[in-house]
This record gives sequence, structure tokens and C-alpha cells, in this order.
Amino acid sequence: MKADKRAKEAAPVDGKTGAGDRRGKSAKVSVNTPADGASAGPVSVSGADTYRRLLTYIKPYKKQFAIAVAGMLGYAITDTAFAALMKPMLDGSFVDQDQSAILFIPLMIIGIFLLRGIAGFASTYYIAWIGWRVIKQLRGEIFEKYLTLPTAFYDRSSSGELISRITFNSQMVANAASNSLTVIVRDSLTAIGLLGLMFYQSWQLALIFLVIGPAIVIIVARVSKKFRSISRSIQGSMGEVSHVIQEAVEGARVIKIFGGQDEEMAQFELANESNRAFNMKETVVKALNEPIVQLLVALALATIVYIASSGDVADRISVGSFMSFITAMLLLFSPLKRMTTLNSQIQKGIAAGESLFAILDLESERDHGTDILDASIQSIEYRDVCLRYTEDKPVVLQNISLSIAAGETVAFVGESGSGKTSLVNLLPRLYELDSGEMRVNDKPVDEYTLRSLRGRIATVSQDVMLFNDTIASNIAYGSSETVDEATLHTACKAAHAHDFIISLPDGYATMVGENGVMLSGGQKQRVAIARALLKNAPILILDEATSALDTESERKVQQGLDALMLGRTTLVIAHRLSTIEQADRIVVLNKGQIVEIGSHKELLAKQAHYYKLHQLQFR
Repeated sequence: MKADKRAKEAAPVDGKTGAGDRRGKSAKVSVNTPADGASAGPVSVSGADTYRRLLTYIKPYKKQFAIAVAGMLGYAITDTAFAALMKPMLDGSFVDQDQSAILFIPLMIIGIFLLRGIAGFASTYYIAWIGWRVIKQLRGEIFEKYLTLPTAFYDRSSSGELISRITFNSQMVANAASNSLTVIVRDSLTAIGLLGLMFYQSWQLALIFLVIGPAIVIIVARVSKKFRSISRSIQGSMGEVSHVIQEAVEGARVIKIFGGQDEEMAQFELANESNRAFNMKETVVKALNEPIVQLLVALALATIVYIASSGDVADRISVGSFMSFITAMLLLFSPLKRMTTLNSQIQKGIAAGESLFAILDLESERDHGTDILDASIQSIEYRDVCLRYTEDKPVVLQNISLSIAAGETVAFVGESGSGKTSLVNLLPRLYELDSGEMRVNDKPVDEYTLRSLRGRIATVSQDVMLFNDTIASNIAYGSSETVDEATLHTACKAAHAHDFIISLPDGYATMVGENGVMLSGGQKQRVAIARALLKNAPILILDEATSALDTESERKVQQGLDALMLGRTTLVIAHRLSTIEQADRIVVLNKGQIVEIGSHKELLAKQAHYYKLHQLQFR
């Protein structure tokens, strides 16, 4: 059985904040901030540049787009043809009861609307086909980028906003890049055809209609910036709504126990009201834009009717020509209306595109190494390592120097926030150092490929991440080869997970639910230990791996871990000092610095930092 491909979640980071203040002040993704946290000046990208970039997603589908354009052209011709049909109906032999004309005109009407139906279907279907291809491609690119962005990016990002970008924003972009082209191409062709017919019937009257053109252009230009600004706000508020909903769903148990329903409703009301207010602003702008443009068109129509009904123009134009002209003008209202409202859709797409391209343009994890770490682990070394997550945060690790030999078990202890997890997270390069050097087998870790480096490391965290899949798939997660049943059972027996798994109704095929909600804390931890056992990596990271187990389960799992740790280089993050008494060395951290190193007995004998921690736990 193979593990499904899913995004991984990083372990919590010691000594720093996570998503930020829960009460509406969570850290946001800055579109102008590089992924490594360095500040940067604002990047100015014009709407035209963004829209041109959106259109590049349509280029691979030239054939389908050509069919859609052909359909739009056919659709546009039908409007002009119908308006032109008014002249022979009122001026020609049709009025004189000519039998050929009586047969021809009804057939023409049927033919026009048959062509309209076929052309309309072709254009609608292929534009929708292209649009959903673009949505799929964008979502795939964003999701792939999410998988490669540095861990620091997620530390300062709202998960609700990131989800909103890949769902809501990508659809807005596709609408601007595909659906809006239907309006631009089809309605532009329709307008050109109808205007051509109007000039053919009476160029004097047509010129009057064209007077409103500049006024419409000015109005559209003035509201464009407003639409885009409001669209950015709408998309941001949607991200906040998603964020509040996600926290409420994930924290349902805590909310119930602590009676937080009213507080959560208040938070949701704030986010929901903000979204409603921004949408209403957009509605007001759109609602004012349409009637103003239509009023200008109506003024032109009234002027044309007045002039055509009096003076020399009335003498030179026939009833049929005038009705053909008026029909063309009336048919022109719909494409003009759609083209004026199209602006809001395009501005939404541009605003959404800016947010998506800001993600796509972020720097992924630095993976410039070329060497493959496939040999046995001989040594791990920290050389004067310093780490600060952001410039406005205090130093997390300062001048850490430590050598770890092959097969050695080293435990890291210290008060909360002392930098234990941060120190260990540097080994798989979840974070980049500020200064100093990390070496494995006497070679800088950044000379190895990330895949090969991380492929030699297994981890069991106190916060176990399980995917909404079967127990078997969760244990085999990340395996490059098919895992046979015997191997799977062996790993589970070593982790003392086999007995509880086979007692479940579906055994190894049991679905664990979102983040393993169907399992107890101890069961989840044993599944995670089985996953680490199955990986069989030479470096093992244990972040209080037995913290969620009862005394009996802890004893059994500790036996499995002891067997697993034999011959492996193990880094243990410990809060319960009783679990690391047998470690080869214990490293005591305080405020990001190493203050003591030694065995359990040696450190107790010193009666310094470790001794005080031990006394606090066992007093």
C-alpha cells in the first residue's frame, strides 16, 4: 500500500509565536514580503501587466479558443442579420405579399436562430472548458507552491486566507481570463456588426450615437480603480471568514467545553459583516455605473428618434431602413451593457491574480544542493549556529556548537521557549540559519538535496499529524515503494499498535478521520511511532514521543523505541526528564544557549540548571 500525496505540516516551533493573535489580529501573508522573512519595498504591478499574465494561461488551448471565437463570430453575425432583416420586411416585396419573400423571410429567421444556437453553444462550452482548465492549472500551481514554501511562511500566514486563495481567488482569475473574453470578443464583434449596419442605413444618425462613446470610456476608466480596490478588500475579507470558520471547526471541542460559542459568533459576525459591507460597496459602484451608461445611450436614442422624425433625414430614410437602424441600436444595448459590467469582473480577476501571483513569485525552499545523502550517518555538527525567525523577534539560538556521533542518543532539555525544538528543526532544514553552519558527515547540510537529507530522518512529534485516510496509509505515508502487509505488521507490533488496530471494526483499513479524530491520543502516538519505524531512517527525532501514553502503554512503546534507537543517531526533545535518563548525553538549553552538557548522573552531581529542572519535576 502506498501513502497518498498530501501536504505536510511542520511541528510547532519552540520559543516563537505561531499564527498570531487569535482575536482578529492573525499574521497575514504580505504580497510584498519575501518568503524568508526579509523585508522588501512595495512592488508595483499594473493591472494590464497582471491581465496579460493571466492570458498566458489560455495560450496552450489555442485550438479550443479558435473554435470558441468562431462561435462568437457566428453569434455576433446573427444580431446584425436580424436587424438587417427589418428593411426587406417593411420596404420590399414581403409587404407586397410576394410569395417568394413570404417563404424566404421566415426561413431566414429560422436559419438565423439556428446559427445563433449552434454558435452560442460552441462559444459557451469551449470558453467554460478553457476556464476550468485554467482553474485546475492555477490551483495545481498554487498547491505545489504551498508544498515547497519555507516553514517560516506558514508561521506568519493565516491558513484560512491560504485556503481562500486557492479556492475563491483562482476562480475569480479564471473568470477574468476566460469568461470575460467571451464578452470582449463576442460583444465587440456584435457591436461592430450592428454599428456597421447603422452606418450603412444612415451614417448621419450613427454619428450621433457615437457621441456617447467617449463619455462611456471616461466613466469605465474612473470606476476601474475603484472596482479593483474593492475586490482586493472582498478577497481579504473572504480569507478572514475562512480563517474564523476553520478555527471554529478545528476547535469545536474547546469551544464547547469553555463555552466560547458567543465569542466565536461575535468574531464570525465581524468577519461576515466586513465581507458584506465590501460586497455592498461593489454593488453600489456597479449599480451606479450601469444606469449612467444606459442613460447616455437613451439620450442618444431620443436624439436620433427626434432627428429622424423631422427635417431632411426623415425625407431621405425609408421606414424599413429606419426600423432596421432602430432595431440595430436596441440590439446594441445588451452588448454595451455587458461590456460596461465586464469591467468589474476583470478588476476582480486582476485583484485575485495579484494575490495568486504574489504567492507564485515567492521563493521556494532553497534546495541548491547536489550531493545525495545515502551513506550511513557518521556525524552531525552544529558550528556557532545562530537563529532569529524575524528581525523584530529576539534571538532564538545563539552560538550553538555541538557534535553528535553516529549512534549517539542526545537529549535536549530546558524551559519552554529555550530553543529545543528550534535547534532540532535546523537539522532537516525546516528553517535556515542566520549564521554558523550545520554539517552532516563533515559536509554542510545545504550541499545535500533536501529530499535525500530529509529521507534520512524520521520524526515522532508530541503533536501527531494524521491524514483523513486509513491507518495503513497513514503508517505507510511517504513510502516510495509498496509496503507489504508483513512489514507493516512488524512495524506496528514494535510500536505496540498492532493489537489495538486489529481490534477496530475495519482493522488496518479503518479511517482515522480528520487529524486522527477517531483515535485516542495514545493510539495516534503509536501510529506515528509505527510510521517512523517503517521509514527505518538512520537519524531519529523524538519530540516527547510518549507524552500522550498512559503508564502501561508508555512502558511498551518505550521498549519499542529502545529497539528502534539501537544503531541510530537519535535527537530527543524532552519535557519529562524521566524519559531521557538513559541518554548518552543531555544538552541543557537556557534562553537559546547551551548551559550544560553531560549524562544524567553527571548533571545531577553538578547541581546546576539540570539539577533544578529535575528537582522541580520530582519534588
